[in-house]
Amino acid sequence: MNAMTMPDAGAATAQPAYFSVRDIHAYYGESYIVQGVSFDVSEGDVIALLGRNGAGKTSTLRTLARAGDPELKSGEIWLNGHALHTLRDFQAAQLGVQLVQEDRRIIPGLTVEENLQLAQIAEPKGWSLDEIYSHFPRLAERRKQEGVTLSGGEQQMLAVARALARDIKLLLLDEPYEGLAPVIVKEIERIVHDIKQRGITTIIVEQNAVAALELANRALILDMGQIVFDGTAREVLDDTDLRNKYLAL
Repeated sequence: MNAMTMPDAGAATAQPAYFSVRDIHAYYGESYIVQGVSFDVSEGDVIALLGRNGAGKTSTLRTLARAGDPELKSGEIWLNGHALHTLRDFQAAQLGVQLVQEDRRIIPGLTVEENLQLAQIAEPKGWSLDEIYSHFPRLAERRKQEGVTLSGGEQQMLAVARALARDIKLLLLDEPYEGLAPVIVKEIERIVHDIKQRGITTIIVEQNAVAALELANRALILDMGQIVFDGTAREVLDDTDLRNKYLAL
C-alpha cells in the first residue's frame, strides 16, 4: 500500500480482522496525541510501528493496551471479536493483551522466578516456567537473583518472559532494544524471532527501525499522530525516500 493510502475505517468486511483498530483518538489532558489511527492485523502478523521521536508511537501502543493514559476519547479497538475500547488495562490483559514497556517495570524485592510466578497467579496461564527457561537460558541461570539487579538486557528478557507467562494473544513491545549493547540486542532479536515463529501477533515500536523491519512482515509509519504509510516491511527497507522523509534513516 502506498504512503497516505489507507483502508476505509467504516468499510464492512466479510471476515473481521483478528486485531482491528478503528479511528482512535486519544489525549494526554488537552494534548491531542493519537489522531484518527486505523489499521487491521491478521493473526500471527509482526508489525513494526515506526516514526520519529514524538510521532505518537508509544502513545498509540499504550492506547491499544488500554493503559489509562493517554485517554481514548473515541474509536474502537477489537481483538478476536472482543471490544477492547470498553475495557481497562487489567481486563485487556485478561483477554491476552500484554504490553512490555520501555522501563520494563520489574518488581523490586522479587527474584526472577518470583516475577514470573506472580504473572501466572491469575488464569489463564501462558508458557510454563520450563518453557520460558528453555527460551531464556540467561533467566534460568539467574532464577534466584533479584530481578532489579539484572543487567538492562536481562531485565528486558524478564519483561518479555513475564508477558509470555500469561495466555498471550497480542504482544506489544515498546523500544525493546533501547539502551542495550549490540550483543544483547542480538539475543533479544533471537527471542522475538522465536515468538514470531510461534505465531504470536506482535506490534513492535522501535527507534532501531531497520532491526524492527527485518523481524516484521508489515510496517506502519506514524507522523504527528497519524498513519502516513501502511505496507510491507520490505517496501520501507527498499524505499530510501520514504525512510528519509519519515524515519531519517
